[in-house]
Amino acid sequence: MANTYSQIYIQIVFAVESRQSLIDPEHNDELQKYISGIVSAQRQKFIVINNMPDHVHLLIGQRPDSALSDLVGDIKSGSTNFINRRRWVRGRFNWQEGFGAFSYSRSQMDTVVV
Repeated sequence: MANTYSQIYIQIVFAVESRQSLIDPEHNDELQKYISGIVSAQRQKFIVINNMPDHVHLLIGQRPDSALSDLVGDIKSGSTNFINRRRWVRGRFNWQEGFGAFSYSRSQMDTVVV
């Protein structure tokens, strides 16, 4: 889309299945790099990521020609396979169905990214 300008900032939150604490802090950096790679490969603007043992927070600048649900689906399926290939958990790792998405204006970015 030529001559299109947008500022669409979205925080995405999704949880481990049954909110289990399965993301070991020793794997945080590797998981975050993998997820940020998926975001960049989808031509979205990666801003910041943070995760806890049972969920992930991700802040992106979304392109106006993309579907958020497709991006989150790619992130969740790709990272599920990544975690399972590395056998970071006993049994099979899965994310919980669904996700949260929250929009922010440019003026709110300093309070969102702490």
